[in-house]
Amino acid sequence: MANTETALKDAMTSIEGVIGVALVDYTSGMALGTIGGGKDLDLTVAAAGNTDVVRAKARTMEMLGLKDEIEDILITLGSQYHLIRLLRGRGKSGLFLYLALDRGRANLAMARHQLRAIENDLEV
Repeated sequence: MANTETALKDAMTSIEGVIGVALVDYTSGMALGTIGGGKDLDLTVAAAGNTDVVRAKARTMEMLGLKDEIEDILITLGSQYHLIRLLRGRGKSGLFLYLALDRGRANLAMARHQLRAIENDLEV
């Protein structure tokens, strides 16, 4: 089992094309840990903004009467992929992993697969 810091480092080193990664509490919008980012990607701002995305999708599903769970949310930009993976399991409720990828270097299918594996090893 990996702690937050180890899991975020694993994402940065094992997923091709990663720009930055964060573990976010979407009840508060706060990043519990971040690695990467930079002047063009403030991960604390991204954490708060993507919290709104998760909440909006959850409200929409509720209004539609969908009895399902969000696995992940993908935002495709011209040069980047932004992947939001909601965490499941004991102690992980209310959390998501946020991953920003360089679209030219990333393999989206592999990134999703690796992020799922990191989620399974993460102990919060």
